[in-house]
Amino acid sequence: MSAKKIITVFGATGAQGGGVVSTFISDPKLKDVWAVRGVTRNINSDPAKKLAAKGVEIVSADFNDKASLVKVINGSDTVFAVTNYWEKVDQELEEQQGRNLADAAKEAGVKHYIWSSLLDITKLSNGKLSRVYHFDSKAHVEDYVRSLGIPASFFCPGLYMPNLSESFFTPPSPPTSTTWTFSLPIAGSSSIPLFDPRDTGKYVKTLVQHRDELLGKRLLSASQYLTCEEIVEGFRRVFPEAGGTARYIAADEGSFRAYMASAGTPGIIIDALYDTFALLQDFGYYGGASLDETHRLVEDHLTTWEEHLKTSEKLKSLK
Repeated sequence: MSAKKIITVFGATGAQGGGVVSTFISDPKLKDVWAVRGVTRNINSDPAKKLAAKGVEIVSADFNDKASLVKVINGSDTVFAVTNYWEKVDQELEEQQGRNLADAAKEAGVKHYIWSSLLDITKLSNGKLSRVYHFDSKAHVEDYVRSLGIPASFFCPGLYMPNLSESFFTPPSPPTSTTWTFSLPIAGSSSIPLFDPRDTGKYVKTLVQHRDELLGKRLLSASQYLTCEEIVEGFRRVFPEAGGTARYIAADEGSFRAYMASAGTPGIIIDALYDTFALLQDFGYYGGASLDETHRLVEDHLTTWEEHLKTSEKLKSLK
C-alpha cells in the first residue's frame, strides 16, 4: 500500500481547522488516503492531545517565523491555511502572517495550497465600506498567493451561524420584553450566506477532490442564503414554545453601537462589524454571487440554520 498523502492543517484546534481535521480523519473517502498533520501553538493543550490520540500528527509553528512554517509544511501534498484577525485586531499583522504562510508553502513545494479567504470589501463597495478589515486582509493575502504562482484555491466561508445564534438573539426580559428578538442594523430583507464552521472539512474535501477544476478559484462556502426575517422564521419553527412570538428588529446605528459597547466591544471592532452588516444589505456578502456552483460540487450534507439551532450552546435547551 502506498504511503498516505499529508494534508497540513493550520489552526487544527480552532473552528475552521478543527472542521478540516475532523473530516479528513473520519471520512471514508479520505481517511485511508490522507494523513493529517495538525498545526497548533500549544501541542500540550487538551484539544491537541485529543487530536493526537486520534492519530493526528501534532506540531507547533509560529506564524511570525517563516522558517518554522517551512519546517511543518515540508513533505505536505496539501496545506489548509487560516489566520485569525480577531486575535490581535491588526490588519497589517494578519497580512504579514498570511504572506509568511504563502512563502513557506512555495518554498516547501506544496502541490495544493488552500487559503481561507474573503472578498476585498473596500474594492467591492468602491470605498464606501472601508472598515471590514478582516475581509480585506484575507483578500490582500489571496492576491499575494496568486502573485506567487503556486497551485492554490480559495475557501471563502460565509457568515458564522454561531455568531448570530450566540450574540444577536436576545431572550425576553419582562416586563419590558416578553419575546425573543433577533436584531441587526440592516433591513429584514437582507440576505445572509450561512456557514457552520463544523462543515469546513466538507468544503475543503471538495477543493481536494476537484483540485484541477478549482485551482485559482474561490469556493463560496455556505449552506444557504436566508434573510433576517427567514432566520427568525426558522427560530420559531425549531423552538415553537419559547420562540413562537420571536421577531426581527432592524436596529438603528446608534442602538447597535450602544449594544456592542455595553458588552465591552472596542470601537474598531464595532466599526468593522457595522460595516460587515452594511455589506449584507447594500452589496451582498459575496457581492450577490450564487451558491449554486458550490452546491453542485459539494457531495456531503451541509448544516442548515435550523439544524444549527438545535445544537447551539446558548439555545439548544429551548423548546
